[in-house]
Amino acid sequence: MARMHARRKGKSGSKKPPHRKKPEWLDIKPEEVEKLVIKLAKEGKRPSEIGLILRDQYGIPDVRAVTGKKLVQILKENNLAPKFPQDLMDLMKKAVRLRKHLEKHRKDIHNRRALTLIESKIKRLVHYYKEEGVLPKNWYYNPEEAAILVK
Repeated sequence: MARMHARRKGKSGSKKPPHRKKPEWLDIKPEEVEKLVIKLAKEGKRPSEIGLILRDQYGIPDVRAVTGKKLVQILKENNLAPKFPQDLMDLMKKAVRLRKHLEKHRKDIHNRRALTLIESKIKRLVHYYKEEGVLPKNWYYNPEEAAILVK
């Protein structure tokens, strides 16, 4: 698949298996996995970090295959889900850092373009999440509010 803002192809990476069934060698119950997810979320871990910890330390390859629910769905049921999706929040953090850099280095035209590209991605994601009902319909990206949200 091609890159969004460049005319080159992306790097290949590992893919998840096409079937979503619990591996036979895994002898952990879905309730135990949910308790682990809740425990890690209460420790302040983000959803992607929780997935990595479950994979690397507990040998759980896929939360959805074991429990039948997505990791974020488990967090929502227990009121531990983040207010904003993680990919959107990461892009907003990146934009805030870049704006701070550009205040100090006003002539950095390359990073000014990078900021434009990042904010385009943010606006595209906001539109998608509004359609999906994750974000309220009246929410929009504002760099000043994003700086407050990120901190």
